[in-house]
Amino acid sequence: MQDFHELRVWQKAHALTLAVYRTTVRFPKEETYGLTAQTRRAAASVPANIAEGCGRGTNAELRHFLQVALGSASELEYHLLLARDLGHLSKAAWVSLNGDVLEVKRMLWGLIGKFQAGRQKEPAKD
Repeated sequence: MQDFHELRVWQKAHALTLAVYRTTVRFPKEETYGLTAQTRRAAASVPANIAEGCGRGTNAELRHFLQVALGSASELEYHLLLARDLGHLSKAAWVSLNGDVLEVKRMLWGLIGKFQAGRQKEPAKD
């Protein structure tokens, strides 16, 4: 079992989720139950799945939840693109948030890779 708070990828994903929540406050009211909710759910799913995986008993289970987190990060990447294209998100805000999403995805891929061949018993602080 790993303390998820110590993982840099969880810290970065948590910070990204907070930024997404702050940014989506400015989305139009009619998007409250649509794009706003979906974007926030996808963002929150990333650190939540990292945390859940760290609470599981095996590396295989942790890897599975890291892969789910990666899928949620890809979903978030699309929702941010859609928000930009609809005019709900400025280009500058999109560039910043999208860069953070891509960094989280790279970090997740790196951590998943450490478990592919069973090379590591405990996850690194990545």
